[in-house]
Order: sequence, then C-alpha cells, then structure tokens
Amino acid sequence: MSELSRGKRGDSEVENLFSILEKVTDIKVTQLDKIKKSGEISLSAVSDKLTIALSLSEDIKTQYSEIQKINQEKLVENRRKRQIEWDQFIDDMNFKCKRIDNAFEEKEEELRDFYADLNHKLNITK
Repeated sequence: MSELSRGKRGDSEVENLFSILEKVTDIKVTQLDKIKKSGEISLSAVSDKLTIALSLSEDIKTQYSEIQKINQEKLVENRRKRQIEWDQFIDDMNFKCKRIDNAFEEKEEELRDFYADLNHKLNITK
C-alpha cells in the first residue's frame, strides 16, 4: 500500500475517533441529566414501595406476635383444663376402685360368716 492510502486510512480513523468523541460528549451533556432525573424518579418510587413493603412487613410481624401470644395463652389454658379433667378422672377412678374394694371386702366378710355359720351347723349335726 502506498503512503497515501495509509494517510487516508489514518485520517478516517481520526475522523471516526472525533465522531465518537462528539457523540460521547453529546450524550454526556444532553443525556446525563435526563438519566439522572429518570433515575431519581425511579429510585424515589422504589424507595416509596420499599417503605410500604417494610411497613407491611412490620404489621405482619406484629400480627404474628399477637397470634403467637394468643395461641400460647390458649395452649396454657387448655393444658390447665386437661390437667383438671385428668385429676377429676383419677379421683373418680380412685373412688370407684375404693367402692369396689369395699364391696369386695363386704362380700368376703359375708362369705366368711356364711361358711363359718355353715361349718358350725355342720359340726353340731355330727
């Protein structure tokens, strides 16, 4: 290649570089403020939505804590009621067992008396 074609190629590369520099400068001057404003608006909207989401999260957390507290109170109350029912059941069973034991002892005593009386009658007749 000749020096002339190299010079033209160099000139076109320089022109391309200047063209790119002009475009970058134009974007920097005109579009940068537009991008900043757009970003500020978008970020402001995102910030507002995040604030709302945080508030909702706090509400949910508070409600969850209240429900947990209520459930814990119900659990304690239900355990207390079951314990009372269990104690009553045990008392009833003890009472019934005692009645059965007493009835058994009475029957046993009656049978002893009956057989003692029968044995006495049998011994008299001999």
